[in-house]
Amino acid sequence: MTLRPDAGEAAETGPIDIALADIVSGKPVPPRPSHLTRVSARDAELRGLGVVPGLETAELGGWLLRTDPAPVGRLLKRANSCLAMGSPGLPFPEATERLLAFYAARDREPMAQVEQGSEVEAAFLAAGWRPLGRGDASFQATALARLHRLLAPGGGACAELVEAPHGHARGARAEIRDDHGTRIAAGSAVLDRDWLGLHGLSVDADHRRRGLATALVADLVEWGAEQGARTVWLHVETDNVTARAMYEKLGFREHHAVRYLVPA
Repeated sequence: MTLRPDAGEAAETGPIDIALADIVSGKPVPPRPSHLTRVSARDAELRGLGVVPGLETAELGGWLLRTDPAPVGRLLKRANSCLAMGSPGLPFPEATERLLAFYAARDREPMAQVEQGSEVEAAFLAAGWRPLGRGDASFQATALARLHRLLAPGGGACAELVEAPHGHARGARAEIRDDHGTRIAAGSAVLDRDWLGLHGLSVDADHRRRGLATALVADLVEWGAEQGARTVWLHVETDNVTARAMYEKLGFREHHAVRYLVPA
């Protein structure tokens, strides 16, 4: 049996051979837990702030009030809701009053994003808030190295990839066009330190099930790898069965699930 010391020790000692007859006992060593298990739902969600540049935010203890002052197109729930995870640092009724006041002052409907099954969700429900009824999402993540091994850049499709800064964050956008130059698939990525967030992945209905979504992911992940990313994450709505199946094949696993709540 050969033991191989850590890299720092190997230079001095090299591999060590031990005869099997000299081994008295042993036990299996489980694989090292994923670093994702040490990241809270709140910290994971904070990685998504760069997805929508120019957000106005205000801290409320451990909660984060968010609104997009200049939205383009539809209002995004994640960008116009209170990230209500952890403690607000105030009695719950006072915290919700401040939440309501924040959105009323900005002519926005009040909304809270909570971790499903959490004590915070239970407190909101007990206070009379109710689920929005749409937009429940699964926060999924995987190691970039693992995903990179599964994907070939481009995936056989001709994608155009350009860097697209998101405010102070680095980002990239990938698009696939047909022979007539019409865009048929697109997606974006934002880099927060060594976390790469994928968002806005879409494929034209007439061109689905051709591997275009996977091709977009491959190109964006390749870009992220070049920037030093180590973890890839995304939000996928829980009722999007097709997308969830694709991400599962790519090795994504659910870190936590979120729900949006509104006053009754």
